[in-house]
Amino acid sequence: MYQYNYADQALVEERVAQFRDQTERFLKGELAEEQFLPLRLQNGLYIQRYAPMLRIAIPYGLLASYQLRKLAEITRKYDKGYGHFTTRTNIQLNWPKLEDVPDILAELASVQMHAIQTSGNCIRNTTTDPYAGIHQAEIADPRPYCEIIRQWSTFHPEFAFLPRKFKIAVIGTENDRAATQVHDIGLHIKQNDEGELGFEVIVGGGLGRTPVIGKTINEFLPRQHLLSYLDAILRVYNLHGRRDNKYKARIKILVESMGGREFAKLVDAEWEANTKDGKLTLTEDNFTTALSFFSEPDYQDIDALQVQSDLQKQLAADKDFANWYNQNTVAHKIGGYRAVVISLKAGLVDGKYVPSGDVTDSQMDALADLSDHYSFGELRGTYQQNLVFADVQVSHLYELWQQLVELHLARPNINTLTDMIVCPGWDYCSLANATTYNIAEQIEKQFDDLDYLYDLGDIRLNMSGCINACAHHHTGDIGILGVDKKGENWYQISLGGNSSDNAKIGKILGRSVATEAVADTIQKIVDVYVDLRVSTDNDVESFGAMVDRVGIAPFKEKVYG
Repeated sequence: MYQYNYADQALVEERVAQFRDQTERFLKGELAEEQFLPLRLQNGLYIQRYAPMLRIAIPYGLLASYQLRKLAEITRKYDKGYGHFTTRTNIQLNWPKLEDVPDILAELASVQMHAIQTSGNCIRNTTTDPYAGIHQAEIADPRPYCEIIRQWSTFHPEFAFLPRKFKIAVIGTENDRAATQVHDIGLHIKQNDEGELGFEVIVGGGLGRTPVIGKTINEFLPRQHLLSYLDAILRVYNLHGRRDNKYKARIKILVESMGGREFAKLVDAEWEANTKDGKLTLTEDNFTTALSFFSEPDYQDIDALQVQSDLQKQLAADKDFANWYNQNTVAHKIGGYRAVVISLKAGLVDGKYVPSGDVTDSQMDALADLSDHYSFGELRGTYQQNLVFADVQVSHLYELWQQLVELHLARPNINTLTDMIVCPGWDYCSLANATTYNIAEQIEKQFDDLDYLYDLGDIRLNMSGCINACAHHHTGDIGILGVDKKGENWYQISLGGNSSDNAKIGKILGRSVATEAVADTIQKIVDVYVDLRVSTDNDVESFGAMVDRVGIAPFKEKVYG
């Protein structure tokens, strides 16, 4: 992973000092709230319902064990002993005191971390595939390109005050595990017939009040032009994006209003006239340098046949381990290794619901130790609010699983209905219309049989507490949106969404349902799927495929009668 140089460290420390002075002046009454607002947003600080919320950047989801230990220490010292991982692979603190935030930022700077550009109308944290660099089907590792984008976009003076926030995601496989098509810019690494690397460029995706799937504006952009072309896109957006109405200020509105072809023409014109073949053109030295930050770890030569034989014995002897292996581990390009997905969807622990994405300080310390022992001291965040150990020897899986079980981090539910993406909702967020955690707990209690969940197969359930769609409810197989009706919480259901290869927006099922009826409604939806799915000897129709085939009418009939 990328390591700061002297200039990086100095820059981050200077920002900490600046914000300390700004905070002190605000607390003394020397800065008005409207003056302090943009300053705190530039440092990742929001004001939520009960306390400030600090969003800490984790560039493209990579986290070193020593950084996770520092986060654990910070949550103990300045917060309530836990952090919350988000769909942008960042981590949020929900209870810091305003006067402590400069100290928190100083501690983060000591381990090469910060909260810069995690809020405000700027280019946010670039995200990628959690299996980047290790997946067998990868064309090329997307992480070096994420780092190139990070360096270019951080403190970019021209793009610090865009019409609205701006998000970029990069992937290197056909299978999209980063929801690139609902980003402002999605980049898919491609290889042409001559073996040259480049990018399919998708622009104008986004969710929120107006959900839109992005449009391809360049089928193959040679990789040396990556930054110059991104620069042209941002320039066009900066010039033509609306600033008179924040609800119409995202680039998706601009692209939709003029159409993908016309937008592409503007970008090409800007690119040809001002940025193409200029100082932003990347060289082979640039790529070599970026690649050097992501060198392969010291993989061991492993007797794959012996390891596989031992593994099969362990799987046969322990059903719980077999469930976890099948659901929570992923094939690796190196024989004898697998990636391990650490479920941050513990559900009910000792009768108490654990919110999706939450990790306690003691769990962070333990995970840091485990990553040192089993995965080269590195962890990765995922779009689904889970964590990944990318490089675990197959021979170590059983003992790692046993330790994760003790930490309540080994629930074998990845990609099942209970692997829910859930925003904090009204319990924390001042923008939310409805609570979410109580609904998630309700669903957990309804669907508590693992064998039943496995029979249902992969079903993505996403739940947001407001139209801002922080949990991407539009792209869930089942989406839940909390709404307010005369002071009461109601929940709108959508079906058939998808954030992967064939991304699409789900269709609203019908009128919203009352709080106490949500889990029963999901059960009725699942019952329709079980009744109508097509099965063969070798395959079972997925929930998404079944919705595509039959539409939402059978579900509507079952739910509303």
